[in-house]
Amino acid sequence: HPGARDELRLRVLRALEANPELSQRQLASELGVSLGGVNYALKALVERGFVKAGNFRKSGNKVAYLYVLTPQGVAEKASLATAFLGRKLEEYEVLRQEIEALKGEVCSVNSPESEKGTGL
Repeated sequence: HPGARDELRLRVLRALEANPELSQRQLASELGVSLGGVNYALKALVERGFVKAGNFRKSGNKVAYLYVLTPQGVAEKASLATAFLGRKLEEYEVLRQEIEALKGEVCSVNSPESEKGTGL
């Protein structure tokens, strides 16, 4: 669903902003997702102009990719983070209400008045 896709994009953008030299395999490992999932997310980010991929030479003369967030990518990361925060706050509020309801149930079951009628 779109929320999960947006969350993955946000996580990819945050990881690349912190370390543009991460390989797709390293990204997948760090984020705990499949290599295919990272590849799909990165392709979408590059196609939309949020990430620019370029070559650079690593030690030992190996060529590797460098993934750099564009100014639009930085703005997209902020937008995704804002939306993600909103969803998490909504989830938190629902959980908080469920916890309060459960506390009420537990307290009423464990209260001395409830034990009188049960013969305990």
